[in-house]
Amino acid sequence: MQRSLSVVEYSGNEEALAGIAKALGHPVRIRILRLLSKEACCFTGELTELIPMAQSTISQHLKALLESGLIQGEINPPKVRYCINRESWRKAQLLFGDFFGEESGVGRGQC
Repeated sequence: MQRSLSVVEYSGNEEALAGIAKALGHPVRIRILRLLSKEACCFTGELTELIPMAQSTISQHLKALLESGLIQGEINPPKVRYCINRESWRKAQLLFGDFFGEESGVGRGQC
């Protein structure tokens, strides 16, 4: 049997957790989430004042966080307001809590 041709089935929770982990995979995104978690909402311009990076770079990171569902944006031309998506945030907490709380055998035996 050739393993490279095998189809691997993933649960919805595994795919959701992987998507969230990917969105969290850059320190700037962690910083953005920490800033947003302390505020009701924030505009892109405010984020560029708090994180010394180009607005285009901040926007790319915001896009990744939007795609993951961890944040939501509201367009009020010419500005976009961002805030934590509380429902997705709670789901992420549950998924990571379950993942790290699992008794998966880590440290209990051989690989």
